[in-house]
Amino acid sequence: MSETVTHLEDDPGVARAPRGGRGRRTALIVSALVVVAAVAVVGALGLGGGGDEGADAPPRSGSTVAVTRATLTERTSVDGELGYGAEIPLPVKATGTVTWLPASGASVERGETLLRVDDRPTVLLYGALPMYRELGLPVAPSASGAESGESGESGESGAPRSDGKGPVPSGSTAPEGTDTGGAGGGTDATGPVKGMDVMQFETNLAALGYTGFTVDETFTTGTAGAVERWQKSLGLPRTGRVGVGDVIYSAGKVRIGRPGVRLGAAVGEDALTYTGTARKVVVDASAADAAWAVRGAAVTIRLPDETPVKGEVASVGRQATAAEGGGGEGGSGEGEATMPVTVTIKDQGAVGKWESGPVTVEYVGREVKDVLTVPVAALVALAEGGHGLETADGAFVAVRTGLFADGDVEVSGPAVREGLKVRIPE
Repeated sequence: MSETVTHLEDDPGVARAPRGGRGRRTALIVSALVVVAAVAVVGALGLGGGGDEGADAPPRSGSTVAVTRATLTERTSVDGELGYGAEIPLPVKATGTVTWLPASGASVERGETLLRVDDRPTVLLYGALPMYRELGLPVAPSASGAESGESGESGESGAPRSDGKGPVPSGSTAPEGTDTGGAGGGTDATGPVKGMDVMQFETNLAALGYTGFTVDETFTTGTAGAVERWQKSLGLPRTGRVGVGDVIYSAGKVRIGRPGVRLGAAVGEDALTYTGTARKVVVDASAADAAWAVRGAAVTIRLPDETPVKGEVASVGRQATAAEGGGGEGGSGEGEATMPVTVTIKDQGAVGKWESGPVTVEYVGREVKDVLTVPVAALVALAEGGHGLETADGAFVAVRTGLFADGDVEVSGPAVREGLKVRIPE
């Protein structure tokens, strides 16, 4: 009787039996790998037990840096406005109709025309004293009719000679480099015109290249001759006299602001405004935190394109004002008190094309020198409180922190030394 033997391993529907235990070992290895992977996931998620890391635990990830000795500087930024400063009205004293005005933003220097009234130029000169009287040779009573500078058919200007022998001809001038004296009209009891305003005017004449007189406090025939030549260059009648409305004094070159009058209108004191030609920054600084605003203090100005420019505090306002529309949660309408701080820029070329716009002014708040520092990212919070650093070998040392500045922090402590390697956790 024959017996049929069926081999289960040849049946595709039945799992094969392990041979020699090899299949069993494979299953155990796979199971172990699954367990290890699960433990790793739990550890990464912080779900493991509270036990300490074993001696064979892998090192913590992150870069290491050395504790360094350096100077830390704390900088504070405030908002400012770049411009030419507040516009000031020019003290125009001429009377009549405005016939010419300069363009807004134009620069006017000594000897140049600021505006024309009745087609007569008003010229800019440099000085601190305002023009408060007419300057010229004294006029004898018999020549008072010629004081206005109207010359007759003889072409005489009406200004008397210093020797009292009659008027100086309109076209005559004193020889270059000489002074004809300051006696004035001998028949005029008032004598020659003298004063600091005369010296100021003569200083300007000399700066414009006119000679033939001595720069002093006396208006002489030499001065009158120089005035006539100056008037000729301006296209004016050569009277040798300077009227109150003929010149305007300023501390230096000016930049024309917005006109306060139109062509054809009557001139007034607010006909023209001006500023200085140097760009500057005005900051509305907090009155409660303005200790940095000391005249001469160095600051850094960041232009609208973030270009840094050196600046210096030039002036600090003495009157604090409350910002409009401010106030806290109660809506009292009063903001923090501020005071104007003006910052000058010595290198005007560094400002480039910018004439106005918002800028940022940075100043030094605090500074510590020769201290131990580490990047702020190296600090770790300790379980017992405070801050510490992790050394390269995994130990933790407690530190005291000081000034924070530019991403670094001042640290100190008995275990901290220059060159110590500390870890920055990732």
